[in-house]
Amino acid sequence: MNWAAVNFDWNQVRAFLATVEEGSLSAAARALGLTQPTLGRQVSALEEELGVTLFERSGRTLILTPTGEALAEHVRAMGEAATRLSLVASGQSQSVEGRVKVTASEGYAAYVLPEAVERLRETHPGIVLEIVSTNSLSDLRRREADIAVRNADPTDPEMIARRMPDQKGGLYATPGLIEKYGPFREVRDLANAPFIGFGSDGVYIDALQKRQVPVTAANLVAGSESHLVHWELARRGIGIGVVGNMVGEKDDLVVPVLHDKLSFEFPVWLVAPSELRTSRRVRIVFDVLAEVLGQAKSAAKVSKSA
Repeated sequence: MNWAAVNFDWNQVRAFLATVEEGSLSAAARALGLTQPTLGRQVSALEEELGVTLFERSGRTLILTPTGEALAEHVRAMGEAATRLSLVASGQSQSVEGRVKVTASEGYAAYVLPEAVERLRETHPGIVLEIVSTNSLSDLRRREADIAVRNADPTDPEMIARRMPDQKGGLYATPGLIEKYGPFREVRDLANAPFIGFGSDGVYIDALQKRQVPVTAANLVAGSESHLVHWELARRGIGIGVVGNMVGEKDDLVVPVLHDKLSFEFPVWLVAPSELRTSRRVRIVFDVLAEVLGQAKSAAKVSKSA
């Protein structure tokens, strides 16, 4: 560790964190048992020590600067570590208990979130994760869920959102289907192949045609609005299906189709109400989900059918 780089006072850092969490100097001073002028001097001293501006002052309102926002995440981690240190030293329990509701599409609910459940069972067995599997957007403001995994950019400024690495997907089929209708060496070779539809046939066909796939309604031999049903039809060799690589690459019944020429990329967001800042239980689940989604691999298996 580079000790020379640690050139700030923890009391100053604590004053900054309290101000961020409490929303004002006066509230932070009350929380720390200090006078407001004393706390204000500590925050100013931290700004001077680091050579940055942490807050913009508009009357009595404090607004975090971009630099302040970036530092706040690291300072929160420091605060949590300090809390754990104090609890361990005093012999107090670190247990966190309760239910957290997470909403996600069927694909994420079935194939990604179980890993988050496994991790939480190991690290925080008192937390019960309730998974709401739906392909529609749940209303977080009405607390239909505590956390949402979404593929659409969040638009509500009152929500806390974290952009995760984009995920990739592609076409998958069974070796038997490829042997019967292939080989598929070029996109044009898919013209007579059967496909599994998903959702609105028109939107689905349009998405494929934009990638130069010569598909029409005549190619669709079955379909469903359910991700799980769509994928099971593809796994049974009824038609070519589309799925995220994090799912397709783990399935031994299928192989990728033209992944060097065709791919689908979509954004992934973790979204939660603003009280995430004050709920340790929700924050723990949010961070575990971020780890799982951040580690999800998008590389496809090497096809043996090309």
